[in-house]
Amino acid sequence: MDSSVPPADRATHDATPRHAVWLGAAALITDQIGRVLIVHPTYHKDDRWLLPGGVVEQGEHPLGACGREIGEELGLADLPLPRVLAVHSLSSHHAGPRNGLPCPGEIRYVFDGGTLTPEQVEAIRLPRDELSAFAFIETRDAVQRMRPVDGKIMLAAHRARLGNTAPAHLADGRHIFDVPALDRHNVHVRYRPLWNSPFSRAPVPERLPVQQAWAWCFVPDGRIILVADPGPRGALPMLPGGTVEQTDMTPEDTLRREAVEEAQLTLTDPVRLGWVLDKTGEVYGGVGPNARLRLAARVTAIGPAAVDPATGRTFVRLLTSPTQAAALLGWGPPGARQALLAAQTARERWGLPTAPCAAIEEVPAQGMRLG
Repeated sequence: MDSSVPPADRATHDATPRHAVWLGAAALITDQIGRVLIVHPTYHKDDRWLLPGGVVEQGEHPLGACGREIGEELGLADLPLPRVLAVHSLSSHHAGPRNGLPCPGEIRYVFDGGTLTPEQVEAIRLPRDELSAFAFIETRDAVQRMRPVDGKIMLAAHRARLGNTAPAHLADGRHIFDVPALDRHNVHVRYRPLWNSPFSRAPVPERLPVQQAWAWCFVPDGRIILVADPGPRGALPMLPGGTVEQTDMTPEDTLRREAVEEAQLTLTDPVRLGWVLDKTGEVYGGVGPNARLRLAARVTAIGPAAVDPATGRTFVRLLTSPTQAAALLGWGPPGARQALLAAQTARERWGLPTAPCAAIEEVPAQGMRLG
């Protein structure tokens, strides 16, 4: 209590509003391959999209407001909202978010709305007087449909979920504490073609050429290494590996070569997990049916970061659990099953633990010693 205020005036003083801002709540909701749900309001003239949510009413808690708004806007009653992903403070001097309406400032909570099943997506119903459309959009495209500050909030919340970090705290679209690895390198989910193609664990038929070899590369604590190519629209994660070249005697040779070039990894004991059929080979110049091989391997050394000779860029190297890696790869439920298979293989073949979901870390530029 402020002792400088006379006792007779304290009641009035304590009741005096100290700070007045808008209060909002939104939900980060994805489909099964990690695309983010955004909605198009009818009341905005600038054709901007938003995360579903809205204004916290007087006497309402942000969590209750978010649940109410999701029910009203999407027709999804009682959607679980288990945690806060981001808290954002918008200062009063920032551009008003509603077509020039004066803004006293805003505090916005973003809750984790989870992943919708196809049946839940089919059940979405919009209030046509408020929302004209909804869409599940790749994050790199979603930010183009949103106001810049809204896009930054969405990305921070999405990455907090993927990276299993503490809630992101932002002010005017910027992190106010240490920036997590996914945000620091502008990492987006990599949405792959063939994500839902059948995964065969049988040997590759002799008639079918292997055009690609990627691997779940395990370090001793059971985490794997993803590499992310820092392209102009953001870094896209992938498993180490690549295209089989004529100089490679086997797909395993391809994997070892690519692991060194992309991530400076020394691998041992690669084991084949299975393969996915590519019916056209369009990405390889239309070569026709071919196999994309998936393997697991053990990492025995990680060298200093270096330029990838194929792209001329230095890839980001991320340490993540297999489950988180599957989400970042955008392979949906089949990817999650493949991650479990890889972790089981590492446990049975090399005695490695199954890594739990934890904060995603970056491999230091100087490399790492592995025990």
